[in-house]
Amino acid sequence: MDHLPQRRATALFWALAIILAIVPSARGREAARRLVDYRPVFLECHGPAGEKRLAIRRMRLDGETVALTVDPATLETSLEAESVWRCRETTEAEQKDTRFLRALRPRAGDPDEPRLAAGRSLSISAGLGHGAGAGSFLTGDLCPSRRPLDRDFLRRLAELVPGAPVALSVSGLWIERHGADFDWLMAEAASGTLRIDWVGHSYSHPYVPRLADGQNYLLRPGVDLDAEIFRVERLLIERSATPSVFFRFPGLVADARLMEELRRRHLIALGADAWLVLSPPPRDGSIVLVHPNGNEPAGLRLFSRLLEQGRLPQPFRRIEEAPE
Repeated sequence: MDHLPQRRATALFWALAIILAIVPSARGREAARRLVDYRPVFLECHGPAGEKRLAIRRMRLDGETVALTVDPATLETSLEAESVWRCRETTEAEQKDTRFLRALRPRAGDPDEPRLAAGRSLSISAGLGHGAGAGSFLTGDLCPSRRPLDRDFLRRLAELVPGAPVALSVSGLWIERHGADFDWLMAEAASGTLRIDWVGHSYSHPYVPRLADGQNYLLRPGVDLDAEIFRVERLLIERSATPSVFFRFPGLVADARLMEELRRRHLIALGADAWLVLSPPPRDGSIVLVHPNGNEPAGLRLFSRLLEQGRLPQPFRRIEEAPE
C-alpha cells in the first residue's frame, strides 16, 4: 500500500505548525499597516473646521501622507491625513505661548523641571515627576520581559474603576515579543474597559546590571537615540495605536544632554514620584508607577491593596492633564 500521500499530508501539517510556532503574533502581523518614510517635522496645521494642530512626525501610511499631530492645548495626539489639512513650517519661538511648549520646555524652578542628583547633571526621575491638581496619574511600564502581561491586575483595575485611564510606557521589544498581549490591550482600549495612552519607552531599553546609572540605559555609549525613539513609535502606528507626546526614559535616568535631545524631537519626558515599591505613598498629583510586565508583582499587589483600601488619590486622570 502506498503511504506517500499520507506522509506528505503529515509533513505539511508539521511544517505549518512549526511556522506558526516561530512567527509570534501572526494576527498582528497580518493586520500591520504599511508605514514608510517616517521622519520628524514641526509644522503648524489647520483643519477643515479651523482647528489647530502641531505636527511632529510625517509619514506615508498605507500609501497616504499622514502626520502625527498634537493638540497644543490638550496635548492629545492624532494621526491626520495631510490632504485635508493646511500645514506650514513653524518654530518653537512661534509656539512658545502654547501649553504644549510650556510642558515641553518648563521654566527653571517649575515643578515639571527634572530633579537632578546633587552636584551632577544626572536626573534621578527624568521629566515630569508630579502632576497638577487633585487625584493621581496611573502609569505602567512594559519593559522587555520574558513573562506575560499581568492581565489579572488590569482586569481588577477595570473592575474597580471602569474605564480607568492608564498611560502604558511600552518598549519596542515588548511589543514584538508579546503580540497576543498587545492585541488584548488594544481590544480593552477599543471596548472602553481601559483608556490607554501609549508612551514611548525606547525600542530596546538598554540595561546592564551593576553598571553605574551615568553609563547605563540610554546613556550607554553608542546608543542611537533616534532609533530608540522612532522604532517604537513606528511599531505602535503599524499596529493601529497612536503614540502620545510623552516618552519615559528607561530607568527614569537621563542627563541634561539627553533631556535636550528628547525635547528637540518634541517629546515630553515623563517621570514619576510614586514608584510604589521605592517611594512614599502617593498624594494628590502623584504620577504612580507600576510594572504590569510580570517583573514587579510586589508593586502590583501594593497598588491593588492601596486601591481597595481607598488610599490612592482619585480620580485617576489622563496623563495629558498632568502638566500645568
